Amino acid sequence: MKKSILLIQPENQKINSFRRKQFNNFVQITMPYLAGFIDEAKYKITLVDEYQQQIPYTRKFDLVAITVNTPNSGHCYKMAEKFQAAGAKVVMGGPHATLLPAEVSEHCDIIVIGEAEATWPQLLEDFYQGKYQTEYRSDAIPELTNLPLPRWDLLHRNPLMKGAVISTRGCPYNCSYCNLKQIYHNRFRTRPVSEVIHEISLMKSRFFVFWDDNFFADKAHAIEVMEQLRPLRKKWAAQVTLADCNNDELLEKASAAGCLYLFVGLESFSPAALRGVNKGMNRVDAYRDIIGKLHRHNIMIQAGIVFGFDEDTPDSFRQTLEGCEALGIDGVTVSLLTPLPRTPIYARMKREQRLLHEDWSLYNGKTDVVFHPAGMTSEQLYEGYLDFRRRFYSLPSFIRRMRVSGTHPVYNFVMNLGYRLAIKRG
Repeated sequence: MKKSILLIQPENQKINSFRRKQFNNFVQITMPYLAGFIDEAKYKITLVDEYQQQIPYTRKFDLVAITVNTPNSGHCYKMAEKFQAAGAKVVMGGPHATLLPAEVSEHCDIIVIGEAEATWPQLLEDFYQGKYQTEYRSDAIPELTNLPLPRWDLLHRNPLMKGAVISTRGCPYNCSYCNLKQIYHNRFRTRPVSEVIHEISLMKSRFFVFWDDNFFADKAHAIEVMEQLRPLRKKWAAQVTLADCNNDELLEKASAAGCLYLFVGLESFSPAALRGVNKGMNRVDAYRDIIGKLHRHNIMIQAGIVFGFDEDTPDSFRQTLEGCEALGIDGVTVSLLTPLPRTPIYARMKREQRLLHEDWSLYNGKTDVVFHPAGMTSEQLYEGYLDFRRRFYSLPSFIRRMRVSGTHPVYNFVMNLGYRLAIKRG
């Protein structure tokens, strides 16, 4: 007899309101990917993405699986309580469950800690047999081979935003604000290229993203993927490190394979700030040359910018905007520095008593400042961040940046317009 399972990709109301103002939001891959492991001879699967669906509290499920990130944690705990009251067993995994398992385990029947390629199938079989454990921990490092195809068919989303794939996992760097080293096993891995290409070939959308933490980290692997990707005539984006973009062969292969833009974590125009968070691989004096290379290869740059480093002052917002316009940066993803649990920067701010609170719902990097900045007040940081976003996505700034970039004018305009409309609706 089949058991019923509900997979939930949660979004708390605050960050959902922020994201829904933007129309260029690619879906998270976690739950469609985990659904691919489920034997439908044993389970009836329901998948819900709270980004645009309601949670079906009135339906009966045997097992409810929730992926928990830090800002969603409180929301997920309330959700779990409702399903448990209705008789379901709740399993939680994801970043927050791995970072703070003692906290998360208080709110669920089963916890999955770490990477789930081995533990998730075991949990499913154990639960079906009625003999599940309360904790499944990833002790061995999973190899990324023979992975199931994500179940995009179970997801109610715009097909344009359903294209996501992983070709690698991990990152060789150790930025102090990043929690990748605490979430994943500390070993960079690649998937077989043939499996990556096969998965991409099945996507209905022409557009997709590589959901890798650092797509260019293994250059030989990236080149092989891009060479085999080229005949598919897709358009795509990926996250990379700026230093790896100083490689004409990689950029030539990327452009030929249909790369529209690369997300690059510039983070700051302050060399001292970059050194302070262990991101010295970003050299501010090399920004112009490397970004110029991207543009010459007809690739847009979506820059990650973070405000709130100890070296930032109220003047940093103006300096960053001028720097972005001078370099022709096509788009930015702007964040407030957020000391996530178990990261080095969290440990330091906790030690220095600079955290304002530990209300995890506000640790989303977009809507709230959660610490005492060193070079300005919390209010100055938040207002400067909002003002930077408004000014960067203004029409005069777009014109100034496009004069330098000249890259993909139509895509560039649409991307900037999407952010601009989102800011106006905010």
